[in-house]
Amino acid sequence: MNIAQLLQRSALVHGDRPAVLAGARLLHDYRQLAARVAALAGHLRGRCGVQAGERVAIFSANCPEYLEALHAIHWAGAISVPVNYKLHARELAHVLSDSGARVVCVSGALKGDALAAGADAAALQVLGDAAWEQAAQGAPLPLQECAPEDVASLFYTSGTTGRPKGVMQTHRNLLAMTMAYFTDVDDVRHDDAMVYAAPMSHGAGLYNYAHMLRGARHVVPESGGFDPAELVRLAAGVGRLSLFAAPTMVHRLVEHVRSTGADVGGFKTIVYGGGPMYVEDLRRAIDAMGQKFVQIYGQGESPMTITALAREHLADTAHPRWAERIASVGVAHSCVQVRVVDGQDRPVPAGEPGEVGVRGETVMAGYWGNAEATAQTLRGGWLHTGDVGQLDEHGFLTLRDRSKDVIISGGSNIYPREVEEVLLQHPRVREAAVVGRRDAEWGEVVVAFLVADGAPVPDAELDALCLAHIARFKRPKAYRWMQALPKNSYGKVLKTELRALP
Repeated sequence: MNIAQLLQRSALVHGDRPAVLAGARLLHDYRQLAARVAALAGHLRGRCGVQAGERVAIFSANCPEYLEALHAIHWAGAISVPVNYKLHARELAHVLSDSGARVVCVSGALKGDALAAGADAAALQVLGDAAWEQAAQGAPLPLQECAPEDVASLFYTSGTTGRPKGVMQTHRNLLAMTMAYFTDVDDVRHDDAMVYAAPMSHGAGLYNYAHMLRGARHVVPESGGFDPAELVRLAAGVGRLSLFAAPTMVHRLVEHVRSTGADVGGFKTIVYGGGPMYVEDLRRAIDAMGQKFVQIYGQGESPMTITALAREHLADTAHPRWAERIASVGVAHSCVQVRVVDGQDRPVPAGEPGEVGVRGETVMAGYWGNAEATAQTLRGGWLHTGDVGQLDEHGFLTLRDRSKDVIISGGSNIYPREVEEVLLQHPRVREAAVVGRRDAEWGEVVVAFLVADGAPVPDAELDALCLAHIARFKRPKAYRWMQALPKNSYGKVLKTELRALP
């Protein structure tokens, strides 16, 4: 079972349906899209030498060719490695080295970054350039057979060490995730349109499979990203628009609608996840846009599929526990089991906090080339998420904390230790602790608490240090100098106390 069969099926059954749009402009129907993907797969195999099981990276901002690259990689029986285009060259270099990706599909504006990361210039495939268009007209490669347990994609995520790990998502994982979308998130009609306003390298891109299977439309905004006014125009012009968005993006869209009085009738479904949606923000969103919202909770290790808070739960305002439920992340997806356990992996009673565990058809095969991390995370047949939550007696899961201390800013994950290790490279930084602080626009922003060895370091000097080693969006927004970091009797920094500081 090759996940690219979903595209092949729609091309055979619904070939004349519109498939890919740049803004409101139609580029390809399904027959044309499949033909281009098959030709590009042939190019990857014949000209680039990509064999079955070889890894191919995609380092690109959102563009229509992103879908072509992703499905061409699958079509060729290779493994996609989607990379966050915001990453620093050093971070990209690690992903390329760890995955062994020799061929990189890159957008033109990022070609220099890819070269700086050590990518082979001869192996770069620039999305949408003349050579790409020529390849898309070449000889097609037959769809390659894959076993369900074969790895389809390596999704790089980070743990508390900040060292990115390649999550092995199989063809079975992605198919199960796709089916769960229909049962637990939203049904899809052929005249629906999925708009990619959030990065296609992350959750937004994963929802392409459900819409590909149903022969729906795929819309890439002309801006290539998130612009509330542009989305409103697309909703009106394209119609039945669905999107995946971080809570901060939902907040910006809602504020635009409230301030302009824009017609939101063209929006069908807004799936939100990747961070906390505060109850008051959700109330405002529903008031402004109606019952169009669905919340999901997932990780790269169980892509987009741990729990879902369906629109009927959000709409049931008469329920006596409605306020509690909309603060939760919903109930287990139909294809997984969810439990909460104590430190000895024993299930805890309803209402008691513990670590969230999940098992089912969407759970990863493990981490690429990292047996130790795999064994730590996959224990007893369960994925240990590292998130702390509690289940009520009706199966609703509420997240209480993130034991991995992940900061989610603007929908992007930031791992404190990664930032701390950079700051500690400065000779006058003796101690560092990084936490997230609530922010109305970004959800959370990074704040660094520091202890100096001598005089405090100017902010600009620390900014320069960070920008030399990590992506700009991970850089602290504020530096706070302290005489000593608060610690418990075991010497562990009390980040809870730091988060509570003004």
